[in-house]
Amino acid sequence: MNGFQNWTSATYGDVRAAAYDRQVAGRGDERNAVSLLRELAGDGTALELGVGTGRLAIPLAETGTVVHGLDSSQGMLDELGRAPGGQRVRALLADMADYELPQRFAVIWVAFNSLFLLDSQESQLRCFASAARHLAPGGRFLVEAFVPAPEQVAGTPALRVKDFGQSSMLLQTSRHSAPDQVIESLDLEITHEGFALFPTRIRYAWPEELDGMATKAGLTLESRWASWTREPFTDRSSAHVSVYRASDAAGTQGGVPPGT
Repeated sequence: MNGFQNWTSATYGDVRAAAYDRQVAGRGDERNAVSLLRELAGDGTALELGVGTGRLAIPLAETGTVVHGLDSSQGMLDELGRAPGGQRVRALLADMADYELPQRFAVIWVAFNSLFLLDSQESQLRCFASAARHLAPGGRFLVEAFVPAPEQVAGTPALRVKDFGQSSMLLQTSRHSAPDQVIESLDLEITHEGFALFPTRIRYAWPEELDGMATKAGLTLESRWASWTREPFTDRSSAHVSVYRASDAAGTQGGVPPGT
């Protein structure tokens, strides 16, 4: 299934960049997320894949950590550059499945389901491999994502009110392909000024599948929590924050030289 024939990893950000902070950001988990990322980074540098408008990268940079932010959408990086504190983040235009940078990182992370914007298992595998290649010895790759639930994989087209306010409404319709593990959705934002459409195409994966991708990339699951607050992950958890650790000889594949 691919109803969005021209979909690429940059499409989500290019279409939604100007509306992203209004529609999506500000989830209230930033303090806990930054605290964990700062701990994992230690004295090393950090890289966010799918940095977007810098919701986590900017406050992490403000703690003193050197933060690089990678995104495939120039529109998102433009918004990052305009955001207060955005210049603290070293912006990089690249696909998070395939990139080559001249340094290694203490922590690389991909938050808020952004890994699933890579809409095939192959591209997600490449993302894990690229992260492993750029980790310093003993570095960590952190993934935050939802756990697919029965209602998300039922295969029935859905229409719902996603959000509304005094002068706006956000509707969403979606369809699902179970064999591909792909959900395509279209958000319709209605305001006094008119309406706008925002497409999304994701390829979801269960934590166990992500663990397999990590193993293939030479990474080992170190920790898994239900959220950034580090509450225990159980079979009832709707999301997970998973930390994969590189070996002490990490980053040797692909010829990426050491850096700071």
